[in-house]
Amino acid sequence: MSKEMVNPRIAYGETLIELGKKHPNLVVLDADLSKSTKTIMFAKKYPNRFFEMGIAEANMISTAAGLASCGKIVFASTFAVFATGRVYDQIRMDVAYSNANVKIFATHGGISVGKDGASHQMIEDIALMRVLPNMMVFAPSDATQTRRIVECMASNYGPMYARVGRANAPLIYKKDDLKEVKIGKGIIIEDGDDISIIACGTMVDHALDARKLLLKEGIKTRVVDMYSIKPIDKKLILKCAKETNAIITTEEHSIIGGLGSVVSEILAEEECPCKFKRMGIRDIFCESGEPKDLFAKYGLSANHVVKTVKKMMK
Repeated sequence: MSKEMVNPRIAYGETLIELGKKHPNLVVLDADLSKSTKTIMFAKKYPNRFFEMGIAEANMISTAAGLASCGKIVFASTFAVFATGRVYDQIRMDVAYSNANVKIFATHGGISVGKDGASHQMIEDIALMRVLPNMMVFAPSDATQTRRIVECMASNYGPMYARVGRANAPLIYKKDDLKEVKIGKGIIIEDGDDISIIACGTMVDHALDARKLLLKEGIKTRVVDMYSIKPIDKKLILKCAKETNAIITTEEHSIIGGLGSVVSEILAEEECPCKFKRMGIRDIFCESGEPKDLFAKYGLSANHVVKTVKKMMK
């Protein structure tokens, strides 16, 4: 049966409109990419609460912090490569240091940007945001979860960063499945006691596909959606370490500083040793190409997850 595909960016735009009704003090900023980030949907509905900042991302972040200081709930959006790398100083000082109520929602994260190549394939953003004091970091796995996380971002105070990809993504959840989605928590989507795969973002679907293939060979895989990367569900990570034989993390991000790094830090500090492997981009810039081909080349396809699980089980 084919999967239902929905673009998380559209879910973001639609949710902003819903939140605009609920929060009259919510404003949205974009940097000349509102058609791509889908903030244009909010702009059409609430033109007086939308600010087009042009190709001036640093100015957008500083303006967002200023609006937040006046009591606004601020969402600022652009591509992940611009939302973090180009404006890091402004995020660090104006948002994180000031503990401003600014929500940076980035689209076009990871290598699934595809043909735009290394200049636009942002694979360091989670690491950059995670290291900042006060900053919370999220990587939703489908459109339904994106809606819920955007709602959480709006209803909770503080600096936050979320990233989604460019392409349509398979729906993993139904609306009622996400009542318990909270900041600092993860979800066991499928349970098993042989090995745990802890994934985030686009890699959650790949992990679920891998699980189906592994079940045919009698390997029962636990799949965890770790959508909240900072704060992270420490108890769930330790639970996986104690109840399964090994842990694999998989992310559309560099293996340095992202989800895999967080999990490894917790396992080491809590003295909870278990077999552990990180899957992600391995300290290189990637080529331009179709997303499917890039996932295969850089070891992030469902088949690569299957191979890694089998190797770990030996």
